[in-house]
Amino acid sequence: MANPNRRDFLKTSLLTSGGLFLGSCAHSGRGTATARSGQRPNIVLILADDMGYGDPVCYNPESKTATPNIDRLAGRGVRFTDAHAAGAWCVPSRYGLMTGRYPFRTQLNQKTSIIEPGRTTVASLLKENGYRTACIGKWHLGFEGGPENIDFSEPMRGGPRDHGFDYFFGMHASLDIPPYYYIENDRPVAAPTGHIGASHSPDVTPIQGAFWREGAIAPGFNHDEVLPMFTDKTVGFIKNHAAEHGGEPFFTYLALAAPHTPWLPTGRFKGSTRAGEYGDFVAQVDAAVGRVLQTLDELGLTDNTLVIFSSDNGPVWFEADAQRFGHRSVSCLRGMKADAYEGGHRMPFIARWPGRIGPGSVSDETICFTDMLATFAAIVGAELPEDAGEDSYDVLPAMVGVAHKSPIREGLVVDRSIRSGDWKLIFGDGAGGLSRRYGGDEPQKPRKIPGELFNLREDIGETTDLYEQQPQIVEKLTALMKRYREEGRSAPR
Repeated sequence: MANPNRRDFLKTSLLTSGGLFLGSCAHSGRGTATARSGQRPNIVLILADDMGYGDPVCYNPESKTATPNIDRLAGRGVRFTDAHAAGAWCVPSRYGLMTGRYPFRTQLNQKTSIIEPGRTTVASLLKENGYRTACIGKWHLGFEGGPENIDFSEPMRGGPRDHGFDYFFGMHASLDIPPYYYIENDRPVAAPTGHIGASHSPDVTPIQGAFWREGAIAPGFNHDEVLPMFTDKTVGFIKNHAAEHGGEPFFTYLALAAPHTPWLPTGRFKGSTRAGEYGDFVAQVDAAVGRVLQTLDELGLTDNTLVIFSSDNGPVWFEADAQRFGHRSVSCLRGMKADAYEGGHRMPFIARWPGRIGPGSVSDETICFTDMLATFAAIVGAELPEDAGEDSYDVLPAMVGVAHKSPIREGLVVDRSIRSGDWKLIFGDGAGGLSRRYGGDEPQKPRKIPGELFNLREDIGETTDLYEQQPQIVEKLTALMKRYREEGRSAPR
């Protein structure tokens, strides 16, 4: 069914599906909700870092972490079971989220600003439509000159402030990648003039635990204070906006640097779960989500705020960890961060918008981070430029539960895989560099077969490769990928 006209969409009476969670990969039930006309909503987008599909309890009842705030968010909104990051690791995932464009269409060169000058982003779109915009947390999309050649006496170009954000407080990359310092708007809070040695934890792989690389560090910078700092800054921005700009809508992108390494749970979170330091850090992330939600409640903003929670890619969690703690960070999925398997990029994705999204809803619609640009455009009644959002589909109907006869997306490209309907084709081997180097349980020799093919409806764990048994499906998906490359876009104009 064609999507309703964007400007009239939120005035339409809508039917949504809902239900209770029945297992790690199943859902059922129906319910109703009504979308009302009204002012444009505030939008809060919270992105965890390296959190797995099976970490939140609302996605995996057997989870050994503690996620009451994320679970409560799901209970009051819609939980997507087939949502995907735009990539299986940090940089491509964030590029797709910001631009509505598949990351294979650009050069992911972290030595400079990755987003092309003048390209429409979710922030610039909303800013042009009257929103105050803030990015707080991990940017990881580069600055001009790269981390080694920045002149800290000059404004830092190519970052969030040059791509639609009115305010930025955060870091250039992950918390294990030097130099370690905070950036506010386009200046360092303090330049990284000191030095810190590398950190590692015993009894885990070299890239887990309290891991960070040696390098430059700013005076007073402490790794374990970053998660609380980003939470405080987000709460502060929302409170400031309510006090000084209450008549304007706001967009806050909280890009957490956790539970990515270093795993540094603090205070009451230490030992609070049954999944070690990682599980404890997930619990601290959940508490950060809770603080943001509480702030919205206290300021009376909840009813007119769309809150989205997700994670940028899969976890760094090996089979040995699952055996040790009895916790499967990806639930029933296969793979982890950097893998083309589902565990690398199928993400928890929850959206709450009171009065528009039915509480306790569940959607099995296939969506991608790239879809946020077209979806936000639909929410504010804006038309995207022809050269923007090449791979962005309006998935607002799936959020609010509009019944439709066919999938919103024709296909989905993530990392080195393409998906259409139940079928997923991986070009080459689905195992990524992390699982190959540190996992010890993925194939080490070159494959004789040029790809892998799975039917996800029948085999969500990607255990049975059907590449040789289904040559027609392989040919069809290969042709679809070729078309997406040649046409320069996958979304309809």
